[in-house]
Amino acid sequence: MTAATLHIAAPTFVERTGLRIADAITMRVRRRIERRAERRLLALDLLREQQSRRSDPYLLEHALQMIGSRSR
Repeated sequence: MTAATLHIAAPTFVERTGLRIADAITMRVRRRIERRAERRLLALDLLREQQSRRSDPYLLEHALQMIGSRSR
């Protein structure tokens, strides 16, 4: 009975192959999830940067005064 139990407990070639395929699919999905999360963070950073850049109406006037040019 012990021999039969050990034989059943060891995974077959098909089971090992199935586990390897499942591991490969899992790794691919995890990499895709990580890349998608990185792209999402980058997009959020770009959006925050764009929203924080409000145009200052006096910025050009100030820059012209700093270089000694006449204002508009």
